[in-house]
Amino acid sequence: MTYEELVKQVSALAQKADVGKIPGHVAFQFNIEGEAAGAFYLEIADGKVNIQPYEYYDRDVLVTCTADTLLKIVSGKLDPIWAFTTKKIRVEGDLGKAVLLKEIVGK
Repeated sequence: MTYEELVKQVSALAQKADVGKIPGHVAFQFNIEGEAAGAFYLEIADGKVNIQPYEYYDRDVLVTCTADTLLKIVSGKLDPIWAFTTKKIRVEGDLGKAVLLKEIVGK
């Protein structure tokens, strides 16, 4: 899988998520290691998801993981809290907002 394919897949899955109940603005940056390595951000604002293929320096949360792990989280096959607990993802920043990653799961 390429970086571009990963961003496209995550975007398609995240667009299906019901993020309307997330108040305000939340910005995640994903640093992908290994296959499809690169950085992109996912922003939630006004009940909509926006994904852009570049770093976001004013982020609330930085998540570092592999492409496979991120796809499992966004597709609902891996709980992000469990992924953090088992060290499949590393999280920096606002942990209160980091738990909102559970809401980004596509349906």
